[in-house]
Amino acid sequence: MMNETAPDSRYAWLRLVITLLIAVVGNVGMWVVTVVMPEVQAEFGSSRAVASLPYVTTMVGFALGNFAIGRVVDRFGITLALTGAGLLIAVGYGLAALSPSIWSLSLVQFLIGFGTASCFGPLIADISQWFQKRRGIAVAITASGNYISGAVWPGLLTWMAADAGWRWMYLALGVITLAVLLPLAQLLRRRIPVDTLLQAEALTQQRAANTGFTPRQLQWLLGLAGIGCCVAMSMPQVHIVALCVDMGFGAAVGAEMLSLMLLGGVVSRLISGALADRLGGVRTLLIGSTLQAVALFLYLPAGGLVSLYSISLIFGLSQGGIVPSYAVIVREYLPAKEAGARVGFVMMMTILGMALGGWLSGAIYDWTGSYQWAFVNGIVWNGLNIAIMVMIVTRGNRARGATAPA
Repeated sequence: MMNETAPDSRYAWLRLVITLLIAVVGNVGMWVVTVVMPEVQAEFGSSRAVASLPYVTTMVGFALGNFAIGRVVDRFGITLALTGAGLLIAVGYGLAALSPSIWSLSLVQFLIGFGTASCFGPLIADISQWFQKRRGIAVAITASGNYISGAVWPGLLTWMAADAGWRWMYLALGVITLAVLLPLAQLLRRRIPVDTLLQAEALTQQRAANTGFTPRQLQWLLGLAGIGCCVAMSMPQVHIVALCVDMGFGAAVGAEMLSLMLLGGVVSRLISGALADRLGGVRTLLIGSTLQAVALFLYLPAGGLVSLYSISLIFGLSQGGIVPSYAVIVREYLPAKEAGARVGFVMMMTILGMALGGWLSGAIYDWTGSYQWAFVNGIVWNGLNIAIMVMIVTRGNRARGATAPA
């Protein structure tokens, strides 16, 4: 009889399907605020930088939630973490719909972001325990739930809301969260056996030794790299709708570009997952980060509708696999029994990068009157990520070369 608790088993693939469904529903809390940003700015009469604050607080909550909830998963399992987070998300949506000011909305979005984090890093850490040979593609599929959510829900909510406004969107999402997320979470109660974790531990110790870094050093390097790549990544993802409004194309066109970008990101994540199973996480991340820098350069001369659609797709295809690659690297080089906290920490740093980049791009727009320098800012931060990945690859190659027989 097949061992259903073994890595890469039939149960593992079934668990992956359930995990993906949870990710698609749960991650909408990260994206809805980008869709309502122009409407919120108009209602409260704020500047673009101030209108970006609900997104910033969402990402700060999302970042802290990835780390805190990841620790809960390590100790109590994913089901308890998702159940508590789902209730928090639903309450947050209800409070957001009643927000009297952009400042109260920003505070509530922190709570929504914190709960939504349960459907990203903690889910990725959990599913990574159930795969060994196909871990890269499993992590990529789970991480794709975030982008599928961003690609599907904004347009769907806009269509459903019609003229009802942004507050109605939040109320609808609260009901959907309670009806879908909580029941699905109960299907993930099974835990990975301890002996499987011990076997994975032996492999990670050898890989970590080859890099020449201690686990703590490697974790902080990955966190710094995550900030760099995600400051760069945030410019198109957070401000593409506002950019299209400024250029006279309208918010609906911007939402379409965001959906196209995120659908391209799904394809990128799946391809990167397959590459990670063959090349490893570090080399896969380096490829994605380099392609992202190229795509950001392409935005600088873009001014027409066709060019923006095309470059948004190129950007999505370029950067989608970057963040999941961090989770693969963590599982390749850091202790398996601490996967929730370790993956959560690195995810937290990438999301803080998104928050910083989202605000910084809005601030640069207010200072300069355009997004041109915001794209340049992203390219510079992207270079930091590339430099760190090159250093890790180089040191790993030197360590292996030094231990190779003459």
